[in-house]
Amino acid sequence: MKSILACSVFLVSCSMMFAQKKLPLAKPAEQARAAATEPLAQREKEMSGLLEEIWQDNLRHSPEFASSIGDTRYNDQISDYSIQEYNNQLAREQAFLLRLAAIDATGFTAQEQISRELMLRQFVEDQEASEFKEWEMPVNQMGGIYSTYPELARQLSFKTVKDYEDWIARLHRIPHAFDQVTEEMEIGIEDKRVPPKYLLEQVLEQVKELAHQKPEDSPLAMPLKSFPETISAVEQQRIRGEMLAAIGKEVLPAYLRFERFLEVSYVPAGRTDPGVWSLPDGDKYYAFCIRRSTTTEMTAAQIHQIGLDEVKRDEAEMLGIAKDLGYADLKSFRAAVGENPKLKPASADALLDAYRGYLKPMQAKLPELFGHLPKSQLEVVSIPEYRAKTAAAAYYEEGTPDGSRPGRITVNTYNATERSLDNVEAIAYHEGIPGHHLQISMAQELQGLPEFRKYTDYTAFVEGWALYAERLGKDVGFYKDTFSDYGRLDNDEWRAIRLVVDTGVHSGHWSRQQMVDFFHYHSSLDETNIQSEVDRYIGWPGQALAYKVGQLKILELRDRAKQKLGGRFDLRAFHDEVLDSGALPLDVLDRRVDAWIDAQAVAEFGAPSGQAHSK
Repeated sequence: MKSILACSVFLVSCSMMFAQKKLPLAKPAEQARAAATEPLAQREKEMSGLLEEIWQDNLRHSPEFASSIGDTRYNDQISDYSIQEYNNQLAREQAFLLRLAAIDATGFTAQEQISRELMLRQFVEDQEASEFKEWEMPVNQMGGIYSTYPELARQLSFKTVKDYEDWIARLHRIPHAFDQVTEEMEIGIEDKRVPPKYLLEQVLEQVKELAHQKPEDSPLAMPLKSFPETISAVEQQRIRGEMLAAIGKEVLPAYLRFERFLEVSYVPAGRTDPGVWSLPDGDKYYAFCIRRSTTTEMTAAQIHQIGLDEVKRDEAEMLGIAKDLGYADLKSFRAAVGENPKLKPASADALLDAYRGYLKPMQAKLPELFGHLPKSQLEVVSIPEYRAKTAAAAYYEEGTPDGSRPGRITVNTYNATERSLDNVEAIAYHEGIPGHHLQISMAQELQGLPEFRKYTDYTAFVEGWALYAERLGKDVGFYKDTFSDYGRLDNDEWRAIRLVVDTGVHSGHWSRQQMVDFFHYHSSLDETNIQSEVDRYIGWPGQALAYKVGQLKILELRDRAKQKLGGRFDLRAFHDEVLDSGALPLDVLDRRVDAWIDAQAVAEFGAPSGQAHSK
């Protein structure tokens, strides 16, 4: 089968309704009739049960995700990557959508309304995405089937014999998954839906590195590096032999076959133009990517202009710093920053320590900024070697809700001594606290909401909050070092540049070199990061737009609340309101904060600071 299940007319109409932000789906008269026959408690119970059914279906069909959040029921399984399963998933979602839309939401609490809306939106979005056959391009330089299981091995906990046996069972299943993914890529070649050739050459390089390792050196053998004392020496020997045999005789040969397919068939078929516009229906697909990533109806042209305006604003502030330090212009200051040996780490360990050094004082500041704080711990670690060359400067890996695995800031230490330290403080706040770690951990620990709400991932919210967290550090007195403050602004401009170059390449038909040149002219980002960033935007159309769009929305909401509430505005209460529902689409967040502002405005005058909002 070479096409994904087509959407029904009902789903198309649903999509239009969501695009116009009109909910609920049922007509008022129909709701009234339903309310008369079905008691509220019964309808609430029906929806709660359905959402739990949907959640369990997701875990069952996404065993890697289940394992990553600490659910071990499917630890011996891997996902079905077949085309038929993609169709089956859409069919299941269509059936769920019809059932959920049929539940009358009259009288539901605000959170129940949000839960219903978010699930309906997700199903409609998945059906819309099916038109663009994203499954035909399942790998790029940032990941795919070749990196999924090496990364999963780092996330899992190995404490019992069964944990190891489950991993061995998964290893036996990996070769079949490679075959399924390869089939999809072959269909992509036929349909001319293939990533740019030069990015696929990077994929090939990563696959080669993994394919030609000795079994014991493979990241898939990571569980063998240490055994708990509760596992006997005899069992350890058995497990070691079975795991290495599975890797050496089954998995590595699958990697070699995949390497050969890439080299002979896939890389040569890669497209020449970097922009997604060059794909079939590319302009329409990019418009969808923008909507999905930003949860707005903005056009590429509108976002491009916002990017230019934000670049100009950031550069005006940076020029002020440059002149205060005796430099005539920003260009000469940037050159001086780039050549300053004090702003280069002496080693990979020094780079990691720099991140850790900024997190401790921010941790102490958090009670002044948030009424609710997560329990989950945070650590700083180095990136796996096979990913380092093409990865971003740092990224966050969430921990498990039960605390068995802490959240991690994973730092790219490739070419560590050539990287700049001036933006480390901002990145530490972004990836760690009060950014990703705080927001995602708080979501995982939410009480009284359906499980899926704890893991909902709206990029504009998640990344918008993290970029807001960089700015928040300045608002509360950090960035005491002038160069670090400059790095904060340079980081902010970096995200503004994304608005320009992402829309430039995918809508404006820019070349890759134009993207690089714009970065060089408007940023002091080091060459290693510029090259990997540009490739990321090309391989992941629209995703990078979410950061700045989300940040600007949260700042807009904060300013709105300050203006309307005046002296009764409480920053801690505002932050709690933004975070205490998990990740939300920006339009839903806007409505929710507006409702909170209205509630605060009519609250009894003189409510204790920080106590006006409680959950």
